[in-house]
Amino acid sequence: MIKTLLAQVRQYKKDALLAPLFTALEVLMEVLIPFVTAAIIDQGIQAGNMGQVYRYGLLMLALALFSLCFGVLAGRFSARASAGYACNLRDAMYCNVQTFSFSNIDKFSTAGLVTRMTTDVTNLQNAFQMILRIAVRAPLMLVCSMFMCFFINVRLSLIFLAAIVVLAAALVFIMLRTTRIFDQVFRKYDDLNASVQENVSAIRVVKAFVREAFENEKFKKAADNLYRLFVKAEGLLALNNPAMMLVVYGCILGLSWFGAHFIVAGALTTGELTSLLSYVMSVLMSLMMLSMVFVMISMSTASAERIAEVLTETPDLAQPAKADAVIPNGSIDFDHVSFSYKHGSGEKTLHDITLHINSGETVGIIGGTGSGKSSLVNLVSRLYDADTGRICVGGKDVRSYDLETLRSQVAVVLQKNVLFTGTILDNLRWGKEDATEEECREACRAACADEFIDRFPDGYNTWIEQGGTNVSGGQKQRLCIARALLKRPKILILDDSTSAVDTATDAKIRQAFAEHIPGTTKLIIAQRVSSVQDADRILVLDNGGVSGFDTHENLLKTNAIYREIYEAQTRGGGDFDQPAPAAQTGKDGAQ
Repeated sequence: MIKTLLAQVRQYKKDALLAPLFTALEVLMEVLIPFVTAAIIDQGIQAGNMGQVYRYGLLMLALALFSLCFGVLAGRFSARASAGYACNLRDAMYCNVQTFSFSNIDKFSTAGLVTRMTTDVTNLQNAFQMILRIAVRAPLMLVCSMFMCFFINVRLSLIFLAAIVVLAAALVFIMLRTTRIFDQVFRKYDDLNASVQENVSAIRVVKAFVREAFENEKFKKAADNLYRLFVKAEGLLALNNPAMMLVVYGCILGLSWFGAHFIVAGALTTGELTSLLSYVMSVLMSLMMLSMVFVMISMSTASAERIAEVLTETPDLAQPAKADAVIPNGSIDFDHVSFSYKHGSGEKTLHDITLHINSGETVGIIGGTGSGKSSLVNLVSRLYDADTGRICVGGKDVRSYDLETLRSQVAVVLQKNVLFTGTILDNLRWGKEDATEEECREACRAACADEFIDRFPDGYNTWIEQGGTNVSGGQKQRLCIARALLKRPKILILDDSTSAVDTATDAKIRQAFAEHIPGTTKLIIAQRVSSVQDADRILVLDNGGVSGFDTHENLLKTNAIYREIYEAQTRGGGDFDQPAPAAQTGKDGAQ
């Protein structure tokens, strides 16, 4: 994990090395100041020698100025290194997420990924900056101050050792308790972010069902859980200060008591006692800073593990060593294909599927909810890989193709239509980056999207809000179909992508497909029989298996499931998952 995280320092290695170097020089200057102070008192003030006071005073001023300069440089380099490190972490995580297959993405919630790229990275950035400065400064100051103390007086310095033992024991106790709590804290952040994200994205549903109070209560519960854990953790951390003060004042009293006796006995000078008091503060402040570092590290350990999970996640879909870059045609073959979303779970979504679809053929896919329609088409563009068997496109296994090549020739309009912030033209050009406006217009005409775009005041320059909230469901579907058509794919997959348009528009879109992309293989998943009955063949799926694969007319004769779907819809039933109500069927029959 540490190696993975440190690899993101990259171009900021120089800054990461210079920061502790200048911090060390800053500490060296500060450690010498109390020693010079002792010389001013003993050789200048007590001796009545103002020349010595001036000389040592100028030396002290020079040390302070050097310390200030080194501190500024250390701060600058550590800030650059930590901010750059955070930037690289976010970039590396984001880039790795882009390589994930759907099965990889399923392991992480959206809220969890957002928390990792924001809160967790910020924690790691702060910890890294503290490591570059305070984690260098505190131990170095501690060692140098202790050395100077023993150099001045060995016996009095034993007081420091006792103080360090007491304070270290207190810090270890606090650290062990708080680390476990902070691990829970960042998991609760995911719940909080998930609540916010879900509420905002579904705000129309929330208001339509008057569920604001319920959502407020859910958010309040998540926030309260976070609050209680933070209070518990901060309550333990608050013990740092009392423990620190107890040790500091104990050391001051001990030094003052024993130091006075040593001065009277002539074993110690006033200046040396003053230096010891300065060093004791430096030693104990170093311990306090170390405790802060440990606390920050304990907070960031949980964050580091969560970030490493994303960085080390290996995409399930590997690029072949010698990838094919050309897809000959749009033929599709399923050869004894089985698939499950959780490999090895035993719960198969698709069972032993064997099919051959000719290039340029239009195939309708129909079946009940959970029959495996979307799962089947997702395998064609390698959004998932099959557990067993193989899928071929253009006569070659999809796993032999370069992923970018495959997906550029297999256009998919998914069940959940997504539009991005930008103009209509911006969204259309996701299908073809260099598409001209005329090409975009042609694709929109084929998708029957031109009829509503032309009614917008700004036409194709109309601004689409995030998620396409300012267009209707049917308009969004047609824009997504037009975007897919711009790719001029060899295979076009429509995953229930005309469910929000009326039957007349649906028929126009299918007619446009036949005219504009006759050589493209078209797989059309639909809930309505009317959307697929004119297809060359229709695939009927049932519980992840093939129930029938034939023309509309032949399926009506030979396939009971298809016939039941057809009759349920043509006799007044709605969704094919449910048979038509008896009362409604009787009424229709009477008519």
